[in-house]
Amino acid sequence: MKLDASPSWVVGPQTFLAFDFGLKRTGVASGNRLTRTATAQPTIVATANTRLQAVALRIKEWQPDALVVGVPYHPDGAAHENTARAKKFARQLRALSALPVYEVDERYSTTEAIASGAKDADAASACIILEQFLRSLPHE
Repeated sequence: MKLDASPSWVVGPQTFLAFDFGLKRTGVASGNRLTRTATAQPTIVATANTRLQAVALRIKEWQPDALVVGVPYHPDGAAHENTARAKKFARQLRALSALPVYEVDERYSTTEAIASGAKDADAASACIILEQFLRSLPHE
């Protein structure tokens, strides 16, 4: 009898790495579908030249099933310069990893992280982004 490597009750990605993209710092969080919680990881302090290398190391270390990228918008939903930068980062992750990459509207995540007293607002923002995404997934 052959066992199915992916049982029928497993639907979609189970583990995630999330990123709060920034020009100088990129917050990182890990989480999973079962607990629907995120854990802050060390923030990547890097420029464009070294950011993707650092991200690739995190992906190799964590072996997630999928990635989540926070995409910022103005309060009225309009795009701005950082919206385009975050979307470009998401495209780069798709090319880098061949993993599914989900984009999440991250309006107010940094404000929320700072208001909660986070020591590392970038990592805390990544947690907020990932937990928002995890709450949006259907229960299995």
